[in-house]
Amino acid sequence: MQTMQGGLPLASHRYSTLADMRSFPGPALQIVDSLRTAAAADPERAIAFQGSPGANSHRAATEARPDALPLPCFSFEDALEAVKDGRAGQAIIPIENSQHGRVADIHFLLPESGLSIVGEHFMPIHHALMGIGTGPYEAAYSHPQALGQSRHFLRERGIVPLSHADTAGAAAFVAERGDPKLAAIAPAIAAELYGLEIAETHVEDSADNMTRFVVLSETPVALDTLQGREAITTFVFEVKNIPAALYKVLGCFATNAVNMTKLESYQQGTSFAATMFYADIIGMPGDPAVDRALEECAFHSKELRLLGTYEQARRRG
Repeated sequence: MQTMQGGLPLASHRYSTLADMRSFPGPALQIVDSLRTAAAADPERAIAFQGSPGANSHRAATEARPDALPLPCFSFEDALEAVKDGRAGQAIIPIENSQHGRVADIHFLLPESGLSIVGEHFMPIHHALMGIGTGPYEAAYSHPQALGQSRHFLRERGIVPLSHADTAGAAAFVAERGDPKLAAIAPAIAAELYGLEIAETHVEDSADNMTRFVVLSETPVALDTLQGREAITTFVFEVKNIPAALYKVLGCFATNAVNMTKLESYQQGTSFAATMFYADIIGMPGDPAVDRALEECAFHSKELRLLGTYEQARRRG
């Protein structure tokens, strides 16, 4: 990861692996232990993900890196920390969903992690409603993203949404509770893993529900390996607190004909005076137009930090 004109302090998130593992619901622990044992035997091949076995991130890990060893972690922070402390060679993190927008806290966690984005993966998301028996259910547990993606379905059936750390973990929790009035919204494979019955499939509100994941590593992609390929560069920047600051920054890319495909704002700190922006552009450092645009952007910003350059998994535009 590179820093231009200053840098954000790296947060230190140290968690006990044992305490983290015991945060998983009981029915998931045996599978978690098995996957972690395999990953510990060959950590360079391990890819950390947030969630219990059977979560969408687990599936994304196996799709994006078929030869890797999936390493389940209870939190996003721990998945990133697994790479930093050598328990995994890479991590895969969901960053945004076509229905429910960006995943909470990710824009803070990625810059703080000190890791580089080395790839992306797009995955269609389908949810199932499952429980002890097939209902009727009074409440459904799931990750807030999955609840948001199924909010119309739940409202129509009068099912109360209840937040859980991850989708498959919600299924394991419902299995552990053993209450037939409780359900989980999770990938269908979670029902098989945790002994639940599927009441309904495809409960997401939109048939084209899609999540974008990013793959992170301590070692950035070598730019020479991207020559001749469509590349994405991701970065964050903080505009100066002056009139038209953002307008001037965006002009840097417009005048250099660099296509910006993503721009999101978020607040840094509690003063509400410093606005950070997360952006994707097509191209990579070394391209004269990209270099000029980034240099001008840094001039008009208090800070600009590159988070990674990597091959597009899906063509933009």
